[in-house]
Amino acid sequence: MIYCYFKRLKTSKYVEHVCIILLSMLIISVVILSCVPPVSRDALVYHLALPKLYLRHGGMCEIPSLIFSYFPSNLHLLYAIPLCFNNDIIPKFIHFTFALLTAWLIFVYLRKRLGTLYALFGALFFLSIPLIVKLSITAYVDLGLVFFSTASLFYLVRWIENKFRLKYLIISGIWCGLALGTKYNGLMVLFLLTLFVPFVHSRSTGPETQNQYRAIGYGALFMLTALLIFSPWMIRNYAWTQNPIYPLYDNWFNPENPAPAYSILTIMNFELRSVIQEEPWWEIALLPVRIFFQGQDGNPRYFDGKLNPFLFFLPFFAFWQYHKDSPVLITEKKIFIIFSILVLLFVLFTTNMCQLRYTAIMIPPLVILAVFGLHEIRAILPKFPKLRKSLVFIIVLSVAGINAAYIYGQFKYVDPISYITGKTGRDEYIKRYRGEYPAVQFANSNLSENSKILGIFIGDRRYYCDRDMVFDINGLLKTIKEAASPKKIASDLGKKEITHLLIRYDLFNEWRGNNFEGGKAAMLGTFLKEHLTPLFSKGGYGLFRLEKNS
Repeated sequence: MIYCYFKRLKTSKYVEHVCIILLSMLIISVVILSCVPPVSRDALVYHLALPKLYLRHGGMCEIPSLIFSYFPSNLHLLYAIPLCFNNDIIPKFIHFTFALLTAWLIFVYLRKRLGTLYALFGALFFLSIPLIVKLSITAYVDLGLVFFSTASLFYLVRWIENKFRLKYLIISGIWCGLALGTKYNGLMVLFLLTLFVPFVHSRSTGPETQNQYRAIGYGALFMLTALLIFSPWMIRNYAWTQNPIYPLYDNWFNPENPAPAYSILTIMNFELRSVIQEEPWWEIALLPVRIFFQGQDGNPRYFDGKLNPFLFFLPFFAFWQYHKDSPVLITEKKIFIIFSILVLLFVLFTTNMCQLRYTAIMIPPLVILAVFGLHEIRAILPKFPKLRKSLVFIIVLSVAGINAAYIYGQFKYVDPISYITGKTGRDEYIKRYRGEYPAVQFANSNLSENSKILGIFIGDRRYYCDRDMVFDINGLLKTIKEAASPKKIASDLGKKEITHLLIRYDLFNEWRGNNFEGGKAAMLGTFLKEHLTPLFSKGGYGLFRLEKNS
């Protein structure tokens, strides 16, 4: 019996060492994948472009042409530090750090509940999930939101575990406030946890009126703490727009103003997904399940991201024999699953589910439940220990195989080795992924500093452009339709201080054919010939000087 115990202990330690080795290999892989210039869309649109603009202006300022400049910017301020030294790769490491911190939270929680081995597997599972890997190698802000929201959720759990000691509730509120200051998706965390606080307290202390008032007071304290931490961003936005969470719900605060374009995009519903993605009703009904199986990077129809199917299956087993768990653990499991489900439903009903990263905050609690589920599987076949071990081994191997295959695919797509070894230069690497980059390089080298470029169908990517660049395709459409002559088009663009146009040809020609015909089409053609002087053209992109007096 003693021999069996030490044999089992030795096996457990061996598996722990394997997990540590795999974790180390995973971290090294992410670091290697991150050591390339940023080419991800949103990084170039605003996650790096915004702090670069702040540095150019000498501080934070209102930029009406960039709607994202009104978003909370906790991580953008961190990214500004390495950008001061012209380093745009370190922001990726900053973002990855928040993934590591989240993995540490998962490890600490699971080690206390299930032991070191399961804790290591939980951290490894989280860090290797394809969506987390993809975010870890980009300079986005989602992993900051994931960490802050997970910390808030865990301290709420500690508040319950420690018999509602006030300090844990306040700390949870602080973390929630930091989540709000990272991304507006933190409003989900604020809303859900503010509801959880009084509900859990009242369920634990009884229905007496005094307890109900105390529960409501705790909920109010949590919310006020979070809003206090978030308040600098609300004050800034209110001073600029009279809306503390602009551009969200702007019709509430400024009913006389037209709805910002971003707020329109964020209320896309199932009906709109049915029209745009041409999905039948049954596919839409299965969205909560499909996201775990059909994810594809860069494909909005398949959620532009990839999870692991076992995030869907394993949490069910966490409740296999949960009636045998302690009351505290039962409460924690319920909080984790309810939080995850409500986050998923919130995203489903407020977006068209084109970005899987909107659901990223539900991943840590699902990982924890998945590990609990793996732990509980040992009770399914108590009379067949070898079969039980084989089943667990197959599950772990499948989880690792799916995630490892994705990481291998990222090495093929990102191709960091050629850049790190110097085989591919920085400019050449960026050109490979961003076709407009040669034209932007030409603009940086040849245009005066007071130039203002109108970018047309280049994805709003402005980071690499050192000249002022704006994007307003709807404004251009209105200008052309209201103009009476080609000269009027040039004059109206000149009034907006536009000096140059950077155009992606294929999309512009498609847009031109869909929106203009007859006289307007002829007028636009004349404008293009007589009022635009070509300066540079390569790879389907062209840079033109606007001639106002031609």
